[in-house]
Amino acid sequence: AEGLVAERVARVEVSPTLHINQTVKQLQQQGREVFHFGFGQSPFPVPALVQEELRAHAGEKDYLPIRGLPRLQEAIAAHLNRSQTARETAPELVTVAPGSKQLLFQLFLLFNGAVVLPSPCWVSYRPQVQIAGNRLLVAATSRADNWHVQAEALDRLCAETPDERKLLLVNTPCNPTGQSYSRAEMEELAQVCRRHRVVVLSDEIYGLVHHADRHVSFADVYPEGAIVSSGLSKWCGAGGWRLGYMAFPRELEPLLGAMDSIASETFSATAAPVQHAAVAAYGTAAELDEYRAGQRAVLAAVGGRVHQALAQAGVEAAAPMGGFYLFADFEAHREALARRDLRTSAALCDALLREAGVALLPGSAFLRPPEELTARLSFVNFDGGAALDAWRAQGRGSVDAAFVDTLCPATIAGAAAVGAWLAAL
Repeated sequence: AEGLVAERVARVEVSPTLHINQTVKQLQQQGREVFHFGFGQSPFPVPALVQEELRAHAGEKDYLPIRGLPRLQEAIAAHLNRSQTARETAPELVTVAPGSKQLLFQLFLLFNGAVVLPSPCWVSYRPQVQIAGNRLLVAATSRADNWHVQAEALDRLCAETPDERKLLLVNTPCNPTGQSYSRAEMEELAQVCRRHRVVVLSDEIYGLVHHADRHVSFADVYPEGAIVSSGLSKWCGAGGWRLGYMAFPRELEPLLGAMDSIASETFSATAAPVQHAAVAAYGTAAELDEYRAGQRAVLAAVGGRVHQALAQAGVEAAAPMGGFYLFADFEAHREALARRDLRTSAALCDALLREAGVALLPGSAFLRPPEELTARLSFVNFDGGAALDAWRAQGRGSVDAAFVDTLCPATIAGAAAVGAWLAAL
């Protein structure tokens, strides 16, 4: 019936990432060959020792504390403190939820101020801000700056409404661009944030899959004002387990108290068996170091190979530094695409799926202008377990093009299909 759904929710559509995943599955069930570059799910299996811990604690059935199992809070804090040098994270300032996505929404919901999102950014940030009712400010970026927010631009944006509190979202390594902020870039942003009392939400869900293992946390340059978010879905291959966390500085503890209030009245607590398993995931076992090293080697090689194929097809994209993504720019083909009346990123991606069987997500889903011919390519349509086994069998180390061609044939074929379709325009 008309009017049943609140307007702020009625305008929100199903997440493009989940929608493309469903569309591809439907096409595959119809017998179509589809190169699925639309969904950012880790291809790697959950580490064996973490699976063992889940089995061992399958009988755990009691509600756990709102912020999480104390042993897990301690493990996450210790994990962060091993890599962060400027801030000592206290276990009691860590909160756990069924996915970092839930925590992001809670923070938007309780924050009393505007939210600053970079463009491009992950597809779910904008709808969450919209549902939460925050005022949205967009920080423009450019390919020339690796799609990173520049300190000068942020300073100007904040100066427009100096009395309004602001929450800046930083995602590094970034979905959809695959780029990571350098320490110097973060330090410049931190100076602006201090000057304007901006709270930073640093989404570091891909931090442990920085391809060169050089992830820098925003908490290291802005310890008093950065909230760090991460979880098991990307580096641990456990997206379906739904476990994420946020770590707060002591200075922002009032926000954490409000997070408790929302959690207590919504999901209550994260699944107990998963929390017990996550204690092992954030431990120091050598097996975990090896697992992450293998992921990074494979992802770096696959991303590099796809980047090379796109470049040969005249598609601009920065080489990925972390995570699963390339943000491709088809501007060089605008004239040829226009002859086919393909003038937006959505039209481009629709034609690629229908005609070449290649599933990408349009740049417009990531807060880019509709007429900009950009698209995200997620290069994880391969068997991660087989790739890790082959990496170990070759004696570990780096991975070459022959390895990628052998272990990731659908990924390479999909990139080639993009090039062939463009050549035939």
